[in-house]
Amino acid sequence: MRADIAVIGAGVVGSATALELSRRGATVALLEAESAPGLQASGTNSGILHTGFDSVPGELETELILRAGEFRESVLDALAVPVSRCGALMRPAGEDDAAAIAHLTENALQNGVEVELGDGALEIPGESITDPVAFTLELAAAAQRHGARLRTGFRVDALDVRGERIALSQAGGEPLVARLVVNCAGLGAGRVARIGGDDSFDVYPRKGEFLVFDPPAGERLERILLPVPQEGTKGVLVFPTIDGKVVAGPTAVDLTDPEDWSVRPQARQEILPKAEAMYPPLAGAEPIFSYAGLRPAGRAVNYLITASGACPWLVNVAAIRSTGLTASLAIAERVAQMVADAGIPLGDPDPLEPGAPEPPPSPWWRRTAEHRAGRIAENQME
Repeated sequence: MRADIAVIGAGVVGSATALELSRRGATVALLEAESAPGLQASGTNSGILHTGFDSVPGELETELILRAGEFRESVLDALAVPVSRCGALMRPAGEDDAAAIAHLTENALQNGVEVELGDGALEIPGESITDPVAFTLELAAAAQRHGARLRTGFRVDALDVRGERIALSQAGGEPLVARLVVNCAGLGAGRVARIGGDDSFDVYPRKGEFLVFDPPAGERLERILLPVPQEGTKGVLVFPTIDGKVVAGPTAVDLTDPEDWSVRPQARQEILPKAEAMYPPLAGAEPIFSYAGLRPAGRAVNYLITASGACPWLVNVAAIRSTGLTASLAIAERVAQMVADAGIPLGDPDPLEPGAPEPPPSPWWRRTAEHRAGRIAENQME
């Protein structure tokens, strides 16, 4: 199998990148180690599409969040991805919060994001929620409609330079030969880079645990409730889902094991008191489900989007933390420019072929947890 570009990882960033490149006329192979797209970090986040009101001005992450916001709506509409433009609210919880909210207000204005400050609370009307699994699956499906080939169960174990091309191999399988490799492997991005001879960075899993509730007393939560951030953390938030549930979280636990998707027993106590303080109807409510997501945090690096200095046929897109869902379309646009700069001809993007997503068999917040539980059960039976 041959392609102009091999994109490793069919999470939201990899799927968006495959779509952007295929729309511009490249032959693209989208390689996913799991059995389907979006079964790792992309399917286990909050589903919040951020405005960038609290992002640091001038940083690459902020630039891409703001850029994605310029054209994301048209993509969501074309692909029929569900979205709720519910807005968000941040209320002060203590006397020291006024200064932090004032700073965030100024930050938002500097980033050109609309906010409203009243009675000490900050409203961010542009914040919205989506189904992150539906978004990822539709990006991957759209990439295929534009000619990309998706191969699941393909775990890249070797990258071998063959003249002006690079061969990607998996154990016991035929190699795929490409002109360029885009490493969007998420938690595996450091490993993929190292097998290409690039040890310039690494990522590690940062666990975020969430609790899911039925709406207390049938009362639908109308918007995202944000805590005033503390040093080093944005804290626990409470938010609605597209399917009408209420979710509280996340925690933030740094790990070394990229396969530890469990929810710790103490997570409930770490989340609930903070969630109840923001949303009192949760007092006494019992979670109907819990899940954990592993974000690919970088070691002293964030939003690494660059050509490898060690392997000229490799572009690394790594350490894309939880805002990757929000920024994915702009990340893909940036990668396409890098691909063109590398000498692979790309045209203007073709119009998006509309999507008609099928209803998922289970809610997005159950999908990865159930997949992991099934894998554990299979391994125990062997």
